[in-house]
Amino acid sequence: MGKDADKTTDIKQDPGKLHDAEKQARLAEALRANLRKRKEQARDRKSTPSGNS
Repeated sequence: MGKDADKTTDIKQDPGKLHDAEKQARLAEALRANLRKRKEQARDRKSTPSGNS
């Protein structure tokens, strides 16, 4: 029973940590999306003739 009380107080004491974790997850997803986009652009540049940019 003491452990359950500790868990609830941790959540109440550190709401910023949960927010930080969500922010980190969003930033990580945005970084992956940006990387996919840049790789796609690089592939497109490779496939077009060098004179047509």
